[in-house]
Amino acid sequence: MSTTEPVQRARPRPADAYVSTYADLARAVRAAGLQRRRYGFYWSAFTVAVLAFAAVCTGVVLLRDSWFVVLLAPALALVCAQFGFLGHDAAHRQVFASARWNEWAARIVSGVFAGLSYGWWQHKHNRHHSGPNQEGRDPDIGPGPVALTPATAATRTGWAAGVTRRQGWWFFAVLPLEGVNLHVQSVARVVSPAPMRQRALEAAMLAVRLGGYVAALFLLLPPGRAGVFLAVQVGVFGTLLGGAFAPNHIGMPVVPADARPDFLRRQVLVSRNVSGGRVVGFFLGGLQHQVEHHLFPSMPRPALARARGLVQAHCRRHDVHYEETTLLQAYVRVARYLDAVGRRDADPFRCPLLALR
Repeated sequence: MSTTEPVQRARPRPADAYVSTYADLARAVRAAGLQRRRYGFYWSAFTVAVLAFAAVCTGVVLLRDSWFVVLLAPALALVCAQFGFLGHDAAHRQVFASARWNEWAARIVSGVFAGLSYGWWQHKHNRHHSGPNQEGRDPDIGPGPVALTPATAATRTGWAAGVTRRQGWWFFAVLPLEGVNLHVQSVARVVSPAPMRQRALEAAMLAVRLGGYVAALFLLLPPGRAGVFLAVQVGVFGTLLGGAFAPNHIGMPVVPADARPDFLRRQVLVSRNVSGGRVVGFFLGGLQHQVEHHLFPSMPRPALARARGLVQAHCRRHDVHYEETTLLQAYVRVARYLDAVGRRDADPFRCPLLALR
């Protein structure tokens, strides 16, 4: 054979092709300036949130002798939820160019204002992003009060199985308890023997934010009024955060533990966007652009809407399913999926990644 004969290149595997197309998408995103820091947005958001927090606390002091003070509990919950979203952004290094500044911003905003542990959230959320909706990798679909996968539902017997069969709609009724769960998980992580940076500081912040908050309420308000205020605030806080995270992946395909998809399809095929404009964006903390967030976790929140068009066009060109629904439709799909899992329907949402292993 002649040494000048052209060498035939091996045809790329499907996964290799998608890796290449993700690189093309990433270049287009960078060229559009969508990874540029948005300091004006974030400094304004931090400032407004702190002022709102101070205003609500002042209102509680002024109205402490009236039951009207309870009306401020949902307002405080809303402000705390916004701090939770800002902590999430900082943890993803969306806010500052400096990793250290992002880390400390996330730790302080989450611990002091939202009552959540940055160390706990980072450990859990990083695992979620590395394998969203994948069995054995994503802690968000692991065993818990709600069975999020058929494998978990199959382990339930007796009264637990009966409750699980009807979990689709009562899931929303127990969302208020998510606030308690988030605080408990944060404290549990801080007091656990697992390795954790800045453990003492995070413990101190949680003690002041959670313990000091409860103590202040019962010192300022009569016991009954303080109890109602606390229950409403924590319940609304849990509903806001749980309601923001539920539409993102629940009801999307569950990836088998042994699947090894490429990054593009791993993130897009199991994520759901929610339409609705600025109002929905405010209450979901930017997480309505879930597909773009998973593809570019460090992209500042204000840039996600612009990235959406690029990502949609890219997915159309490469025949990758891109899911977007209204918030109501997303919640309906969540409920139907959970009911299907609870009834142990065979493979209610077959994962398209099964064909790629």
